[in-house]
Amino acid sequence: RETETIQAAEQPSTPASLTSEAPTEQVVLVPDVGEAKDIVVTEILVSVGDTLAIEDSILVLESEKASMEIPTPMAGEVQAVLVAEGAEVDEGDELIRLVVSGSSDQAVSNSTGAASTETAPATTSEVSELETAAESLSAPAPAPAPEKVRADASISDRDTDTALVYAGPAVRKQARELGVELDQVEGSGRQGRVVKEDIQAYVKQRLTSSSDVEGGSGIPAIPETDFTRWGEVEDVPMPRIRQFSARNLHRSWLNIPHVTQFDEADVTELEAFRKEPNSQLAAEGKKLTPLAFIVRACVSALKEYPRFNASIKADFSALTIKRYINIGIAVETDDGLMVPVIKDADQMGVVELAEACGELANAARDRKLTMDAMQGATFTISSLGGIGGTAFTPIVNAPEVAILGASRTSVSPQWNGESFVPRTMLPLSLSYDHRAIDGAEAARFTRYLSEVLTDIRRLIL
Repeated sequence: RETETIQAAEQPSTPASLTSEAPTEQVVLVPDVGEAKDIVVTEILVSVGDTLAIEDSILVLESEKASMEIPTPMAGEVQAVLVAEGAEVDEGDELIRLVVSGSSDQAVSNSTGAASTETAPATTSEVSELETAAESLSAPAPAPAPEKVRADASISDRDTDTALVYAGPAVRKQARELGVELDQVEGSGRQGRVVKEDIQAYVKQRLTSSSDVEGGSGIPAIPETDFTRWGEVEDVPMPRIRQFSARNLHRSWLNIPHVTQFDEADVTELEAFRKEPNSQLAAEGKKLTPLAFIVRACVSALKEYPRFNASIKADFSALTIKRYINIGIAVETDDGLMVPVIKDADQMGVVELAEACGELANAARDRKLTMDAMQGATFTISSLGGIGGTAFTPIVNAPEVAILGASRTSVSPQWNGESFVPRTMLPLSLSYDHRAIDGAEAARFTRYLSEVLTDIRRLIL
């Protein structure tokens, strides 16, 4: 109750020195996570007794789209870790409790993810206790014993077997609503944790147990195979992000009638122009990349053909045309594919886009992406130019209606009307949702894109 003691002491009759210098308790909360769901604590980076500086990382959170380290918005000593690895958390949940010494300007306001441990005013029965505690500020009470609170530590409405299942409150609520006994569900989360997808899969399995199709979709299920019959095997756990990517890609592939339009752009002049200013930009730590020009060209094409910057209504009654342009860029990381988003890409120049692409890619690989940085894309680009290949069929990132794939450039002979000349050609692969876009529209889009990349002067028109 040390926090309450300090707050009670902040009455006019209490010396100001006691309220400005005495240690206080502060709680670091889960920050704004946007629309992210199923956020799990995958790694705790601090222990009780550690002394932290502002912006020191305290733990790692993982959602279906991103993995990110959470920094502390204040300096202090860790008094308690309020979550456990594997715990499911949500925005506003408590993560750690710090003892913050010195003046109050060391702590950040509640809007940045920190809050005082007292959130409700004292009742009448507590006033006398607080007054008594205020008188003893000169001899502070010892700090509470360190504790770790697990997200599912308090279960009172299930039997003993179910209560021992490793699952968060949201999952238990879902199980109750669906009439599922948790001890009958096999968990696929970290350390066998039961997640929402496990509940859904269990229900689907029970509903289709008498059929040989999966999920009632008419698609035959792939039978389980015992591969150990032919030799030694090893099961390598898939990172959480890769698991969710697999589900999302599977869902998109089953629900969207994909068509891929192939084309190529002559980027000979673009490549020559791109390399010229790089020597000057290098002194400023900047570099023009082919991806920056592709993003800028896509912005121009999306303005010309706004149907590609849209989403289709669930009942197919209309297209939602977005008047803003946010470009997602696919980034390969050790944990799987991530797609950070360049917000308001139509308001940036090529140099700004190159900087944004580099910063987002580095943040993704360093697990520093925020939840908001992974949301809001209206169109996605997947570039494999640095690796190789001549063409591929990228999967539309629903609810978007199109995605552009860029492969590796190659020099090939091109007929100019009089002779064959060597030109640098960029292969383009545009996958689109045929429910929203017709083939002729896709062909016009890629042709326009090719023309812009061939003659970058069109970008200023």
